[in-house]
Amino acid sequence: MKAILAVAGLALLVAGCGETTLARPAMPTVVVRPTQPTSGLERVMGQNAAGLTQLFGAANADVREGTARKLQFQGTFCVLDTYLYPGKNGGEATVTYLDARQPDGSPIDRASCVAALARRNGGK
Repeated sequence: MKAILAVAGLALLVAGCGETTLARPAMPTVVVRPTQPTSGLERVMGQNAAGLTQLFGAANADVREGTARKLQFQGTFCVLDTYLYPGKNGGEATVTYLDARQPDGSPIDRASCVAALARRNGGK
């Protein structure tokens, strides 16, 4: 009886040492880049500095860094930062990105800010 128990125990011990690997199906690598909606921003995206000035009036800040330019427009409702970069082959700089916030720094919808700032200048 002791021999049977010893053999059974040894068999269990050896079985536990074995390595089993299950093949996992390959998962495709998907990179998801979050995008911000651009609905309501058509009046600004792609505009040059002159177009922004016509729409919002004079910029409250004009910052240049290399070939990039940031024009900032402020109102009582919000602050809008527009980022202009030159086009391909050194073309005229146009808005490729914009950001908006309330005067206290709280987040705000970008399209709402564009609409509010355009109204202060008559929406030209």
